[in-house]
Amino acid sequence: MLFIIALIVVVVSFFVYKSMRKYGRYQEAKISIAGIVIGAIVAFVQLFTVVPAGTVGVVDFLGMVSETTLKSGVNFVNPMARVINFSIKTQELKEVMNVPSQEGQNVQLEISLLFSLDPDNASKIYKTVGENYEEIILIPQFRSVVRGITAKYEAKALYTSSREVLAHEIKAELEKLVGPRGILIESAPLRQIVLPAGLTAAIEEKLKAEQESQRMQFVLEREKQEADRKRIEAKGIADFQDIVARGISQQLLQWKGIEATEKLANSPNSKVVIIGSGKDGLPIILGNQ
Repeated sequence: MLFIIALIVVVVSFFVYKSMRKYGRYQEAKISIAGIVIGAIVAFVQLFTVVPAGTVGVVDFLGMVSETTLKSGVNFVNPMARVINFSIKTQELKEVMNVPSQEGQNVQLEISLLFSLDPDNASKIYKTVGENYEEIILIPQFRSVVRGITAKYEAKALYTSSREVLAHEIKAELEKLVGPRGILIESAPLRQIVLPAGLTAAIEEKLKAEQESQRMQFVLEREKQEADRKRIEAKGIADFQDIVARGISQQLLQWKGIEATEKLANSPNSKVVIIGSGKDGLPIILGNQ
């Protein structure tokens, strides 16, 4: 529209200039020249459009939508066309909703959805849905998917590691529905879960009992390992004593007795040695020193 107005200004200013020159009114003719210049500059500027960073432009010329989108920066366009900018940045959709669990309990769920628009499908989205595609297809599908998936899980799953599985399943199911339309789903993190007071207490008590049971299993396993260690240690001592006992023979004891007799006989201490009176013929040594 501004392009057409600028052209009208140029044409009118040109005829005014010709008319003023004809009647010798040169001062008014100069003003007309200024109108021509300004109108021409405005018309020229309308040949270009600036697409902001993080967006793509969809060109709509009298209802005919171009399949090619405009990239960020300065683009040459038909001045008669309208350019609609679509953000391709990551956007966050926050929802607080009451969803059912497998037990039929109502759970208040606060969840986010991170999504973005596929630049190559911006013109398709504009033609088939419109500029407010989030409200028309994304939000309703998101709410429906979340309620359908949470109904398959018990409420306690939202308090455990299953919540990560739940978030992944929501993302995967939503991608099937809106992905072909050109909407990219990045993640669907669960931010907060509010359960009924009685159910929360029951879940926490059950989790506490499970943790106590796991702790007792750990203690019993540790005691069992300690008992096994002591049993192995006792068996090692018994084996050692058995080996030593089998290694001491009667001949060895006699030989050691003879060696001891020799050493005592050679010592300077006074003693009495009785030969042949000890057991097995070993000498008996008497002495008070």
